[in-house]
Amino acid sequence: MAKRSCHTLRVEHLERPLMLDPISPRFSWMVEHPQDSYRLTVRDGNGTLAWDSGIVDSGQTTLIEYRGVPLEHDADYLWTVHSFSGTAEHTAESHFATAPDLSAWEAEWIEPAQEPTHREQHSFMDWIMGGAETSPADQRLRPAQLVRQELHIRPSLARARLFATAHGVYTAWINGQPVSDEVLAPGFDSYRHRLSVQGYDVLGMLRSGTNTLGFAVADGWWAGRIGLTGTSAQFGDRLALTWQLHLGFADGSTQVITSDSSAFSSTGPWNYSDLFIGESYDARRADESWMLPGFERPEWTPVRLLGVDASALVPFRGEPVRRVAQLPVASIDHRADGVLLDFGQVIAGRLRLKLRGQQRGQRITIEHTETLDAQGEWFQNIAGMNKEQTDHYICAGEAEEEWEPEFTFHGFRYVRVNGIGQLDPQDATAVVLSSDLEQAGGFRTSDERLNRLHQNVVWSQRANFLSIPTDCPQRERAGWSGDIQVFAGAAANNAGVYTFLSRWLENLRADQLPDGRIPILSPRSEHDAQSALESPGLGAIVAAAGWSDAVAILPWKLYERYGDPRVLEENYSAVRRWIEYQAAEAERGLPRGLEDLKLGPERLARQRLIYNSGPHFGDWLTPSTLEGDEPLHEAMDLAPKLTSEIVAPMFQIHTLDLAARMAEVLGHSAHAAQYSQRAGEVRSAFLAEYLGEDATLPVALQGMYALALGLDILPESKRLRAGEHLAALVRARGQRLDTGFLSTPFLLDALWDTGHQDLAREVLWQQQAPSWLYAVDHGATTIWEAWDAVDPSGQPRQVSMNHYAFGCVDDWLYRKVAGLTPMAPGWREARIEPDLSCGLDHAEAWIQSPFGRLAVNWKLEHGHLSVTTVVPFGLNAVLKLPGQQATLAPGTSVHHLDLFATAQ
Repeated sequence: MAKRSCHTLRVEHLERPLMLDPISPRFSWMVEHPQDSYRLTVRDGNGTLAWDSGIVDSGQTTLIEYRGVPLEHDADYLWTVHSFSGTAEHTAESHFATAPDLSAWEAEWIEPAQEPTHREQHSFMDWIMGGAETSPADQRLRPAQLVRQELHIRPSLARARLFATAHGVYTAWINGQPVSDEVLAPGFDSYRHRLSVQGYDVLGMLRSGTNTLGFAVADGWWAGRIGLTGTSAQFGDRLALTWQLHLGFADGSTQVITSDSSAFSSTGPWNYSDLFIGESYDARRADESWMLPGFERPEWTPVRLLGVDASALVPFRGEPVRRVAQLPVASIDHRADGVLLDFGQVIAGRLRLKLRGQQRGQRITIEHTETLDAQGEWFQNIAGMNKEQTDHYICAGEAEEEWEPEFTFHGFRYVRVNGIGQLDPQDATAVVLSSDLEQAGGFRTSDERLNRLHQNVVWSQRANFLSIPTDCPQRERAGWSGDIQVFAGAAANNAGVYTFLSRWLENLRADQLPDGRIPILSPRSEHDAQSALESPGLGAIVAAAGWSDAVAILPWKLYERYGDPRVLEENYSAVRRWIEYQAAEAERGLPRGLEDLKLGPERLARQRLIYNSGPHFGDWLTPSTLEGDEPLHEAMDLAPKLTSEIVAPMFQIHTLDLAARMAEVLGHSAHAAQYSQRAGEVRSAFLAEYLGEDATLPVALQGMYALALGLDILPESKRLRAGEHLAALVRARGQRLDTGFLSTPFLLDALWDTGHQDLAREVLWQQQAPSWLYAVDHGATTIWEAWDAVDPSGQPRQVSMNHYAFGCVDDWLYRKVAGLTPMAPGWREARIEPDLSCGLDHAEAWIQSPFGRLAVNWKLEHGHLSVTTVVPFGLNAVLKLPGQQATLAPGTSVHHLDLFATAQ
């Protein structure tokens, strides 16, 4: 028999992390055998034992907390797991390293010689009304800066770690070799409160004697154009860097080399580089000798020293942005207006181009877009200022040149290249950028449209999980809290998102306002705050129901999928403050229709419990509210006006319910009772105010019923009747959905759970807009922002073709169509119950649970059902099929059922 082992060793959900918080890390592994007991040992870089758990009689393989001597900062550790099964012992080992003590940061911030970023400030209304005049990019952007420092390294180097961060985005080299394959470091953070420091193992790049540490730094999120309005310099207008090189030698001695006055700076080949506008690179000025020892040029100037400031520094947590894939050209068309490249897939990334025989000084222009018009002509589907998505390359005149932008990315499928004659399709590659998250699931069926829908979700997630969870990779790239909370379940199925989303939640908590408000987006800049003060209507919203509630919804969803209570602990205080803000607003505010009425004491007391006043987005983008001839800004305001008064208290109740559950998990029993009681009081008040005796709600939209059912607002006695109202509204729309941003995730489940399974299936399979398959049938390769982003004739609208939010249906595909449903936190228990009446002959799905791969593959053929399941050790699973239920043993099992016989 083959030896079975333990594998996939992780510390804090990461394999071999380099920047681990040394306080109480947790260890996890996966086994291919029934574990009876385990033993964990941790040794430092000298081999000294830091912890020995002893033999622990337990089958637990996840999140086992370190209990040894305090771990050192900036240290390497080897950890070993011994997993015992009967008399057999299975052993595996891995490494981790801890972050330096950033409170003791020694390095000065250094500032290259530069002009400040040209400030361009635009408002929400500028965007709504179609933008503002802007000057050419060459006149409003500055070049990326180069910085170099020569270092002397003495012999017998045994360990070397570079720690660095920037105001801007940077790439670092040692002796001409990149220190990492990550891009756009340090990533996007709420820089006023936190700035991530990266750690790199650079031992193999350094040599005895003189070495050169080089950096290129550009505006990035710090000073470049970002957000809905494309306003520049939202966090700062000058670039700066700080770094420390930590060295260890064979004799045990150590040395720290820091950024200081020995560094020099200059401009390089970049004329400018901006995340939104694009990059201009002059290869004639490229000279990589600046990265090497012995380089001297009189035009390089000393850097300016800014002093030491570690107040916002934090260790980078999670996975960095990398080049995660490359796509070849799907088709090429040499046209009069340029060479048109189609990569067959909408992505976030950039173009890598090989050029041959170009004249020195030849200017190559590279434009990007997500779609063409109905006639196949160039069409820019993005709206707003400062979003050209255009790169420029000025040729060096070499026989062969290759270039890929360094400090920008674009949302695109199509690229138009000008300034070149013929282009071989093999010389163009689309480089896909994303935070480098592990694939954690897969889904496939006998229907290619459903498969394409799933792939569209995966591609939209990949494009928008780039440093932070964004709404779109071409227009805003903003961390809208509503987008991620509605998509979190689908996200966790498809990728390992725990650390990625936990890091974003750190930003969200940092951005929480003193009065408890959770902002609608994070990271949030001073410009965002000022814009809200100055904007009318929707632009003035700072916190909103369903968006701000992400502070409770997202941690709970992560707890459900990963079983890690630490995410609840980290966010619990912020949830409590948000709840108190809601309560205070409920106490002092009334909805617009009641402000001038004299309410009786009983009704007034109810109203004082309900958070139903103030501006909110409501059930944003409800399709039927956008069908008139009103201008865009008026149409967008209709759903908020109709639904906010009802939506806000429903999410208030939901957050109170979640707070009670969080408190229970964390052992705060008094809080749990308090929040449970308050949830009951607010729910009773809401029902008395808004629910009719016949289970009707005052706004006859599908979303209101979907939320009332999905958020468990209604009493059991009213649920089926409310489901009838929902079903009637769906049928009245021709079996098409009419749900908005917040309610779409709940629609199919609300129908299903109230006895309308066939109608839920009809909505899923609907081909007319609004529907998921309409987009698929009209060529979508990602999830659209609007259900009708392309009209039936093939003409696109000026909306994003890459918004993941409506891809929340992917969670339904896993749970209902394939049948994989978590029944306990962290997938410790699961139910496999496929929908055999969904119209498919075959479906398969898999999930990488904390215990290993959980999978199902079912096939229907002439009334005969075969189901193959894979269950990892440590996970308890049941298989539910018509007329039978079976507890599944770990491993692979095959089940057969004659459905004709079952029916009889």
